[in-house]
Amino acid sequence: MGWWLTTWRDQPVYEAGWGVVPEAQGRGIAKSAVALLITDARSHGERRLLTAFPSVDNAASNHLCSSAGFKNHGIESFPFRGTTLTVNAWALELSP
Repeated sequence: MGWWLTTWRDQPVYEAGWGVVPEAQGRGIAKSAVALLITDARSHGERRLLTAFPSVDNAASNHLCSSAGFKNHGIESFPFRGTTLTVNAWALELSP
């Protein structure tokens, strides 16, 4: 789990990503970790938005984005490692 600097829709943003091993899923670990990740991204204050791009088929990660306060900006597709990813584009406003 972490965040990094990137550009989305021609603006500088942070992008978040995460993964939880199957035997640890369903215990609230990701929810707690995303809350800490958001706090950390806010503390750096360099970017206005934190984004996440889970697959449209990843119900758990899409629910996590929604419950953490991210807003869904629709479906996007882009090339990645020789394939095309189809994702939901989520963004969270970091400034108060």
